[in-house]
Amino acid sequence: MPARLVVSLSGLTDARSDALVTARTLAADLDARGVPLTQLVQPASPAGPPSDALLDWMGERGDTIALHGYDHTPDPARRGGVGRKGEFSALPRHEAGLRLVAARRALSVLGLTTEIFAAPRWLASPGTVDAAREQGFRMCLDDTGVHLFDDGVVLRARALGFRLDQAVSDAARRRAESWRARILHTEAVRIARRAGVVRIGVRAKDLRRPARIAAVLETVDAVLAAGAWPTTYASLSAVAPGTRIA
Repeated sequence: MPARLVVSLSGLTDARSDALVTARTLAADLDARGVPLTQLVQPASPAGPPSDALLDWMGERGDTIALHGYDHTPDPARRGGVGRKGEFSALPRHEAGLRLVAARRALSVLGLTTEIFAAPRWLASPGTVDAAREQGFRMCLDDTGVHLFDDGVVLRARALGFRLDQAVSDAARRRAESWRARILHTEAVRIARRAGVVRIGVRAKDLRRPARIAAVLETVDAVLAAGAWPTTYASLSAVAPGTRIA
């Protein structure tokens, strides 16, 4: 069974206008390697809906779209620290369902549809997973794996990428960047050699760090060299491409 590689891009809704330029470059570099891109779209935000330029670009590319939460605002009661941990990290099923309905409606207004839900910060409460299943999503993506509702299984695959940034000195940041790049590369290659699913998540804020983008591309090259099959979340299934079923 071959390994599989999925690369996603999130955060462009709230990103600065110059982020789209860098995103185009990253997408072109991935295209040159035969690696498709999955776009995680947040349909609403305090800054407003996604720009026309972003929507036009996504439409031109025809990338797989995943619903990336609603507006990422914290829970008013801050139950379980939702404001820090993620929009859907602690919601019970009913509340998660209401927010998913609103998110889907907002996405449809943008002319976009999807059957894939990607939890913000990859954190989805059990209630959120249940709500996504009940509302007809084909899959729910969280930190530890991909819930494939049609197949009734969970593909165990950690989400890899650059974690939350902290205010540190320039010297410490450079050391941290180098360490993060090594961890990303090592973990991704290890998973690929074990014929697993390599999930690399790039955020809009990562696009402002050339070293991070270079690390992502170097890691993608290494994973492909290890025999991984590039794909999108929409094409993931319980059985990898090329696998013979008795």
